[in-house]
Amino acid sequence: MGRRSFNRRLFAGGAVAATGLTSMSAAFPPESAADEADAVKKAVAAKEDRHLKLYVEDLPDGQMGYGLEKGKATIPGPLIEMVEGDTLHIEVENTSKVAASLHPHGVDYEITSDGTRHNKSHVEPGETRTYTWRTHAPGKRKDGTWREGSAGYWNYHDHVVGTDHGTGGLTKGLYGPLVVRRDGDPLPDKSFTIVFNDMTINNLDAGPDFEVTVEDRVELIVITHGELYHTFHIHGHRWADNRTGILTGPDDPTPVIDNKITGPADSFGLQIIAGEGVGAGAWMYHCHVQSHSDMGMAGFLLVAKPDGTVPGHGDHGGHGAKSGKAGESGKSGASEKSAQGGAESGEKAASGHEGHH
Repeated sequence: MGRRSFNRRLFAGGAVAATGLTSMSAAFPPESAADEADAVKKAVAAKEDRHLKLYVEDLPDGQMGYGLEKGKATIPGPLIEMVEGDTLHIEVENTSKVAASLHPHGVDYEITSDGTRHNKSHVEPGETRTYTWRTHAPGKRKDGTWREGSAGYWNYHDHVVGTDHGTGGLTKGLYGPLVVRRDGDPLPDKSFTIVFNDMTINNLDAGPDFEVTVEDRVELIVITHGELYHTFHIHGHRWADNRTGILTGPDDPTPVIDNKITGPADSFGLQIIAGEGVGAGAWMYHCHVQSHSDMGMAGFLLVAKPDGTVPGHGDHGGHGAKSGKAGESGKSGASEKSAQGGAESGEKAASGHEGHH
């Protein structure tokens, strides 16, 4: 795969606006009408099982992806959200030419939903299979010890293509984000997924751009696959190094960071307020391994003013072409692969947010 220049094209198609309620999560109402404008929507567990259809598809250039509709698979796959206490049944239809599977991290499942070949929980070409994921809240075990909850930033991926460990599937793009929230967790206005996959971001030679507006609550989900370690860094913003990226109060001793080392199969997430204390602008994110960023593992969080403009954004000192307009999807070379563009996850599933996904 040829290394293309550090081209700053806007891939805004995957931005998700959390402006309403959908089937998987809900929001607590504000305490009073006076609080309504400033209230943060919060996650609430569903009261019944949820169901989702997911497709495995072949994509151009030998890549593969997961999608919510036939012909619309993306890299990364759809963002799947749950809240502790939820159960989700996912029917997977394999439209590709090879056997594939769906294997999750962080949730509860029976051996029949493991997504591995050795226990025959994979999906042959042209067939379907239902995987069931469950979640639980923290609490005491019968022996009195404490059991952790399911909440966290996780991921799902194939475990069959290429080898019995899914190495070929991960290389080709069969992966996606899985977020389990705790009852009452703040919901973001927009979510984006960044996957370091060897020397690519979201299987692209150069990282995609993400467009937001000043004061948006932005969620970044960071996942690493492949053989290499990376260091995620974002300019101008910082977060608490805990489950949500948010401090719980003035006395919370959690370290505040803007840089985090991440290795194969690691996943973490964070929520930030776009431009908080720094304002609008093209704020770079990148792998802080210098040779990695020099080779294209970088992109921009484009924080716009309320009028939609991003101060100083355009030709970045010879690094590439100008960004497209908001909502425009620039496609060229590596970025053309299934139009994945690397925005949130291509689609959004079983979610507490309303929007493109």
